[in-house]
Amino acid sequence: MIELPELYNLLSIAISAAVRAGFKILQVYNSDDFQVNLKSDRTPLTLADRLAHEEIKNSLSKTFIPVLSEEGRNILYEERKSWDYFWIVDPLDGTKEFIKRNGEFTVNIALIYEHVPIAGVVYVPVTGKLYFSLINEGAYLADNLLPTEDYSESVESIKKLAIRLPLATNRENFIIVESRSHSTPETIEFINRVQYKYKNVELLPIGSSLKMCLIAEGKADLYPRLSLSNEWDTAAGQAIVEGAGFSVKEYETNERLMYNKEELINPWFIVSNGRLNI
Repeated sequence: MIELPELYNLLSIAISAAVRAGFKILQVYNSDDFQVNLKSDRTPLTLADRLAHEEIKNSLSKTFIPVLSEEGRNILYEERKSWDYFWIVDPLDGTKEFIKRNGEFTVNIALIYEHVPIAGVVYVPVTGKLYFSLINEGAYLADNLLPTEDYSESVESIKKLAIRLPLATNRENFIIVESRSHSTPETIEFINRVQYKYKNVELLPIGSSLKMCLIAEGKADLYPRLSLSNEWDTAAGQAIVEGAGFSVKEYETNERLMYNKEELINPWFIVSNGRLNI
C-alpha cells in the first residue's frame, strides 16, 4: 500500500478538489439555469454535475491514479480489472435534491485499493460540512468550511479544526435513515420489522450520502438500502462510516461491500453502528 505521507497528500488533493467542485455547484445552485437533461437511465444531469466532474477530474489527474466517475463511467472492465488503486467519484450525489433546492446533496470522492475504500471525502457545499477519512487514521468532520474557487489546504491543517467521529451521544431512541428518492416496498417491510422489534425507532428521510455520514457522526443508527445503487454512490460514504468504526455490509451475505466489480451496481446493503441487533 502507498505510504502514509503520500496518502495524506492524496487525501489533501481530493479534499481540495471536492471543495472547489462545491464552489462550481453553488454557482449553478444559486442561478436560474440548471440545464437539466436526462441520462440514459432516466436520472437527471445538470450543469452543476458537469462542472463538478471537470473540476475533480482535472485535479485528480495530477495524481496519475485512474478516475472512475459517474459522469465518465464508460470504462470497460477489461481495463478496470487491473487497477490496484483508483479514484471513484460522484461529482454531485443527490441531483434530485439539488434540483429541489433542499440542500441535501454532496460531492463524493474515494480512493479504492484492492476493492476497498481506504480514503474518503464527502463535502456538503450548502453547509460547508466536510467529512473525511483515511485508513487506520479514523474519520473526521470539519464544519463551516465554505467553498472557494481556489481552495487548497492540507489534511494536517484541516484536522486541527476537525472533530473525530463518531461524536459522543447518549440517545436512548434509535434512528433509521432512509432515502428521500429511492424507497422500495422491501425497504419499508424491513423498517417495519425493526420497528416491531424496537419500539422507540424514528425514521429520518434524507438525500445523498448524508445518510451514511449521519451514522458515522452517531446521529443515526441504521441505513437499509434495499434497492439498486451504484459504486460511486457509496464508496466515499463507506470510507467515512468504516473510519468511524462502523460497517457497510451486503444484505444477503453480511460481507463487506466491495468495489470495482464487473458490473458497477451494488447489491442491497445495510449500514449500521451496531446498536440495533438485526
